Amino acid sequence: MSMLHAEANPSDINHLVLESMHQMPSGGGYSTSSNANRELRDAVTTTSGMLEIRPSHATPSYCSEATYLVFLKTLSALQSSHQLSLSPETVHALKPNGQPDGTGIWGRWNANGPGTARLFYELGLGPNFTDLSQAQPGDFLKIFWNDGIGATEHGHSVIFLRQDSTARTLTFWSSNLPQNNIPGGYGEKTVPLSRIHRMLFSRLEHPANINRPLPHSDSYLSSMEHRSSTPAEMEEKCGILR
Repeated sequence: MSMLHAEANPSDINHLVLESMHQMPSGGGYSTSSNANRELRDAVTTTSGMLEIRPSHATPSYCSEATYLVFLKTLSALQSSHQLSLSPETVHALKPNGQPDGTGIWGRWNANGPGTARLFYELGLGPNFTDLSQAQPGDFLKIFWNDGIGATEHGHSVIFLRQDSTARTLTFWSSNLPQNNIPGGYGEKTVPLSRIHRMLFSRLEHPANINRPLPHSDSYLSSMEHRSSTPAEMEEKCGILR
């Protein structure tokens, strides 16, 4: 089986996530249109079994697309430095191609509810947790702006950067809607913690597990298009222990 040649320190992987994030474009506009999905497909190519990510092609963009490209860039960097081998099947499976919610890797990442966290749990990519005090820069994060999980949610897929305990704010990177004369698209954003109803963090620690077999579709995530989940169900499906 393809493996990470030498298991990297989790903090080093978080640093690589941040490096990959800093290589992303700035701005570019925010959109969830079919054109944005087409540009996402064009941004992810392969040559001789190597992932090639061209994020400048993926504009305009939206939040889960932005974080997924950083995830892919991180895997690509590990692959290019010979720290990670990716099977041909995995490389093909990583390409976003309009997969519906809950189907394949991209369809899980892009799903309503805990898409990224569910993928991490299914493949053993790293831990999922809800405690902000445990967060580190470079963690992937699903923010819930309301109490809904699934069909009624209002959420945001981001990369955690920092919190300010004094100002009670959270700073993250993603593709964001334009606001207060700040153009939409890729970039950092700071929000009051009081706006956030729920947070679900995912930390990439075992990237080699991306090669593990994955069921074609996950019924839990696919159902999130039409129904709501509970916090207890979400935590159970993402392996969060209390």
